[in-house]
Amino acid sequence: MRAIGKLGEIVGAQCDELRHAAAVVGTAVCFSFQPRHWARPVRNLFARQVLAVGIEPIWFVCGMAVFVGISVVVQLGFWTGEAGQSQLLGPLLVAVVARELGPLLTTIVVIVRSSSAMATELGVLKVAGEVRVLEAQGNDPFLHLVLPRVLGVALSTFCLTIVFILVAFASGYLFGAWLGTGSRDVWLFTNTVLNALHPKDMAGILVKSTLPALFTSASCCIGGLGVSRLTDIPRATQRALTRSIVGLFVISAVVSLLTYQL
Repeated sequence: MRAIGKLGEIVGAQCDELRHAAAVVGTAVCFSFQPRHWARPVRNLFARQVLAVGIEPIWFVCGMAVFVGISVVVQLGFWTGEAGQSQLLGPLLVAVVARELGPLLTTIVVIVRSSSAMATELGVLKVAGEVRVLEAQGNDPFLHLVLPRVLGVALSTFCLTIVFILVAFASGYLFGAWLGTGSRDVWLFTNTVLNALHPKDMAGILVKSTLPALFTSASCCIGGLGVSRLTDIPRATQRALTRSIVGLFVISAVVSLLTYQL
């Protein structure tokens, strides 16, 4: 009975954290449509967040996309041609690269690179009393600390995902044409991919890139602002990173199941 009670406490705590993260995401999204919340300091923080999360790691994301293009796109082109099923190349590329690997790998890069830094930064600000200073100045800490980070991470992850997909397709085509294992007609390759891309695929890319990013940034903000002592920051950062990774795979799995059911 004690083990069952402990399990119930863990599940209850996780449900509370999920509701808290959902509330943060919902509030940030609602505030984003209200121009009065976008004062100059908030806009500057948002731009700084996009620069840190969406611009600085772009070369690493492109390098990873080239690797995926060479190892996945070329292989799919080769084996579909060998099997005489070239008409399946487009749907396979969209399903494997655009709908699954692109959002998943890009979000992992964002989580590993930015989530711990975000939680640590907010934890230091909380312990240093910067949150109380904002409140004393009549500023809303949510608008200045949470809103730019949540929306900035979501927008940056979506843009990086699109870059990843485009670079993976381009590098796969170029490498396959160089090896002679794929079509050398760039328009044929492009039309094959575009004809296989349906509205539900585009919706899946959007949801699978932005929803985990929203959850990740919200969890990091909750973890960072929830500390009370400097020694609590490493533990809060680790928990935020763990929640982000678990949330990514759970959300991706649920969205994939719903997409394939439609």
